[in-house]
Amino acid sequence: MAILGNGYFDARGHYFKTAEEATASDLAAILGRIGDGESLAPGIALMLIDRRKDIEEIFAQHDQMVAQSSQLPEGDNVTPFSARKS
Repeated sequence: MAILGNGYFDARGHYFKTAEEATASDLAAILGRIGDGESLAPGIALMLIDRRKDIEEIFAQHDQMVAQSSQLPEGDNVTPFSARKS
């Protein structure tokens, strides 16, 4: 007898039993092939999901730093990082 079930699909239409698996599949696709032999992308994608809170905090801090640096006054004593030469 058939029963009703729930599932999740990634962007390519592949079925997964959990939302985490579907999300990890999409992240791995974005990351592409990493490493020699079998790709490390699926494992890295799972780590990104597990550490999402910390990663989002880092990006929030990054966005704040970029916003603040764009408000710095132009002058002889301040050089925007993007204008510096190596």
